[in-house]
Amino acid sequence: MCRNIRTLFNFDPPATEREVQDAALQFVRKISGFNKPSQANQAAFDAAIAEVAAASMRLLNELETSATPKNREEEAAKARARSAERFGTTPAA
Repeated sequence: MCRNIRTLFNFDPPATEREVQDAALQFVRKISGFNKPSQANQAAFDAAIAEVAAASMRLLNELETSATPKNREEEAAKARARSAERFGTTPAA
């Protein structure tokens, strides 16, 4: 999975449309190999992003869990700590 795509399910507050759109963009960039497509490919690229985002929103809306929603700030702090340990740096506050 692309490192820039983050889990969006079971957070409080729920994922926004913008977050889903950003994840879809990263996914399409990864599978297409384009960071920015040529003008000839722009329409197909944009259509793929819209379709992936729509499918992702449907999925997020239909998933169910009995787990307590995760806190965004706590999860971000855990990720920073893992990164600091992995790369030997001091975690940012």
